[in-house]
Amino acid sequence: MSDHTADLTVVVEGSEGIRVIRGGGNVRAWNGIHYKTGLSAKNVGASQLSMNVATIPPGGVARAHIHVGFEVMLYILEGRVRHEYGPGLTQVVDNSAGDFIYIEPGVPHEVFNLSQTEPVVAVVSRSDASEWEHIVAYDRRTGRPVSTDAPIGNA
Repeated sequence: MSDHTADLTVVVEGSEGIRVIRGGGNVRAWNGIHYKTGLSAKNVGASQLSMNVATIPPGGVARAHIHVGFEVMLYILEGRVRHEYGPGLTQVVDNSAGDFIYIEPGVPHEVFNLSQTEPVVAVVSRSDASEWEHIVAYDRRTGRPVSTDAPIGNA
């Protein structure tokens, strides 16, 4: 599986106002999450939105992070997931297949797959066409964003 720098344009079909990506397997990884090729500024010229299908492997964790200046909506297709969120990540919400989740901009959160045998699969939609560039790591111990120019990391 390639990282978040993969060429996302090679699978795009269409032009003149409608672009299509046919279904396929996970091809990218970022911060403990595996992604199908989704839609974003990188491949369809979107200016305000991005959308992916994300998979957290059994027992996987998407390390603590903050979405800077954009909203996220998720729909859980498969599995059970826990978000620990808020200052110090002291609040907890568990979700399962069929649940919708909204994450406000700037809310620190860490995401856990609650199963050791089944993946979590979710549709992820962001009000940021650049996908991952406006996400910063969050330090659970200090309760502060981690100041870094590097991405949070690849799986």
